[in-house]
Amino acid sequence: MKKILLVDDDPELRQLLATYLGRHGLDVLLLPDTRQLDAYLERYQPHLLVLDLMMPGEDGLAACRRLRARGETVPIIMLTARDEPVDRVVGLEMGADDYVGKPFDPRELVARIEAVLRRGAQPAAAPQAQGGVYRFGDWAFDRATRRLERHGEEVVLTSGEFALLNALVNNAGRPMKRERLLEMTRGDDSESFDRAIDVQIHRLRRLIEADPTQPRFLQTVWGVGYVFVPDGATKPESKG
Repeated sequence: MKKILLVDDDPELRQLLATYLGRHGLDVLLLPDTRQLDAYLERYQPHLLVLDLMMPGEDGLAACRRLRARGETVPIIMLTARDEPVDRVVGLEMGADDYVGKPFDPRELVARIEAVLRRGAQPAAAPQAQGGVYRFGDWAFDRATRRLERHGEEVVLTSGEFALLNALVNNAGRPMKRERLLEMTRGDDSESFDRAIDVQIHRLRRLIEADPTQPRFLQTVWGVGYVFVPDGATKPESKG
């Protein structure tokens, strides 16, 4: 049974969602704020975290940013009160995997949870069966273990960042439209918007580019989308 940690300061909403998600085979842990968030993550190791954006004390955005900064990779779905594009963009920039705007039908949250969990278990744009390590520049991208390393040091990727980099690597040298990247990384059941890809690209550039403003690997194709330029990368090599 998948464990979901739900953090929201509305007690009625917490209980409603706990009951509804429980009926769909999910084990739900509840918190009214983030004061015990770290302890719950360590003790219960949930499969996914649902964070309310607006909470007293540390809000959802601050908590998401803090968790990602320390290397926490648990998938995060953000609950936003206004469901405006700016809230979605900021949430994605902080490292959220998806978002649901209030008010919402609990069925939508269940669908988003299931979609994010599927991406984590079987990422879209999965590599070929042979797997292997793909090298570009100083980087080694092991798609089988979902590790990105440079000089032996790992850079932690969220499920969304892994899926996007994997999709681009699998189509190296081929310009990819934003719509196609959304389909490959988030699936047909996602209502994500084009800006989501822009935000994820921005995050990846900050991770792998020496100068994110002058990208070497993740280049923009104006009027189309993005292209991964290996720049002397070797072919994927099989592990063994």
